[in-house]
Amino acid sequence: MAEQEFDYIVVGAGTAGCLLANRLSADPANRVLLIEAGGRDNYHWIHIPVGYLYCIDNPRTDWRFRTEPDAGLNGRSLIYPRGKTLGGCSSINGMLYIRGQARDYDGWAELTGEPEWRWEHCLPDFRRHEHHYRLDEGGDADPDHADYHGHGGEWRVEKQRLRWQVLDDFATAAVEAGIPRTRDFNRGDNEGVDYFEVNQRRGFRWNTAKAFLRDVERRDNLTLWHSTQVLGLELDREEGEPRARGVRVERGGEQTVVRAGREVILAAGAIGSPQLLQLSGIGPAALLAEHDISVVADLPGVGENLQDHLQIRSVYKVKGARTLNTMANSLVGKAKIGLEYALKRSGPMSMAPSQLCAFTRSSEAFTHPNIEYHVQPLSLPAFGQPLDTFPAITASVCNLNPTSRGTVRIRSRDPRQAPAIAPNYLSTPEDRQVAADSLRVTRRIASQPAFARYAPEEVKPGLEYQSDDDLARLAGDIGTTIFHPVGTAKMGRDDDPMAVVDPHLRVRGVAGLRVVDASVMPTITSGNTNSPTLMIAEKAARWILAGA
Repeated sequence: MAEQEFDYIVVGAGTAGCLLANRLSADPANRVLLIEAGGRDNYHWIHIPVGYLYCIDNPRTDWRFRTEPDAGLNGRSLIYPRGKTLGGCSSINGMLYIRGQARDYDGWAELTGEPEWRWEHCLPDFRRHEHHYRLDEGGDADPDHADYHGHGGEWRVEKQRLRWQVLDDFATAAVEAGIPRTRDFNRGDNEGVDYFEVNQRRGFRWNTAKAFLRDVERRDNLTLWHSTQVLGLELDREEGEPRARGVRVERGGEQTVVRAGREVILAAGAIGSPQLLQLSGIGPAALLAEHDISVVADLPGVGENLQDHLQIRSVYKVKGARTLNTMANSLVGKAKIGLEYALKRSGPMSMAPSQLCAFTRSSEAFTHPNIEYHVQPLSLPAFGQPLDTFPAITASVCNLNPTSRGTVRIRSRDPRQAPAIAPNYLSTPEDRQVAADSLRVTRRIASQPAFARYAPEEVKPGLEYQSDDDLARLAGDIGTTIFHPVGTAKMGRDDDPMAVVDPHLRVRGVAGLRVVDASVMPTITSGNTNSPTLMIAEKAARWILAGA
């Protein structure tokens, strides 16, 4: 293949990459190449909301990573889904629209010295691409809703298309336990309980490929290469500071080099971006030497600082409740579910993986909500296994601000070999205490009068476990990722030796190279991470264009 040159090369057509390609190509003078290792998002299960069950751990749509055996999980290894298709993780995730807390972004501003990361400066970037249903004509907005939400943007936010009485009563029990009701988790203080809002449109998943690529893909100055593996960065080290000049790719069975006149932008995610940096000689010198890779830039933070939300799944068997377990465990029930979706685009097939949300405190020691609930009208022994045969709900709770830190490190020079992913869950006393306390909060909610009508029986972890040590150990047995890895190429100040990128996301010591995805978060947001990643891309696109 003959070499080609573009102004900007974006690696990864996922959550951040799709928005970046849209914004950078809006000026017809910019020649933009967007590269995706996966295929097109034309698999039908991507678009049917319940289809996440068939996309996760499916080689057609998922990289199918696995974590290293984890001491905090009592030696268990987890599946670690990452999207491998247009739209990336937005094509296989839970579709839940959560921004986090104002304090998250104010903390980023403090850590980086860049005031543009403060909440009041991030809020316009959230609103810029948002289309919120409550601002539609005839919507049910609060008087000040427009101050916090956008209308007319590409990123659809809608209410869910079904409710469950058992979840309504769990929400009332949460209120009885001291958690206030809220109508909006996205105003900077997300404390409260309500149903999640979702990234859907009329009962279909709304991924970033639909939102940001579909209407612009035919721009003359935008080129999309899917099913194309990036093998590494092309770096010019002849004079002064190294500079990214392009990428090496394999496309259609042939290898070639593609040149970038202005910038190469990595948007391959919290696993893919550090892997590509390390493969290209940018990372911890000792790790690179171990694999006989020449050091271009000794950045010890590449692949470090991995953070994730570990969800601890409590299961309650209930009596007299309509749950998905009972609905979907018969051919007649499944037929009714399919017919409702076909006719109305509603019902269980329109469900996000979690329906009810709550943010609260695990103990009085916290001045802010530090745990999040994902509550579902179903239960199953483990992800990918059939539903239990008894009626039940699952109340998953995660520590929003874990102090445990993990790593992502290449195993070899082969870009096709998955890196070693070691989250190191529950590796600090603080995280183990929050795990134990959060299970007690779950029990407190389940014991309230509004939920008592269902005679709830705690199947998992079981009331026989009461002490801090028992509950922390049981959290290791039943905890699993909620798919929010961040932080592996974190931004920071010049004097932070572990910072990989500067506050404007430029890779330190390498010109013409930026990272724009969840890996740049210095600390994880207090909630789901997909929409914060879009905000990062929105801000970065503006900086990139201004710098041109």
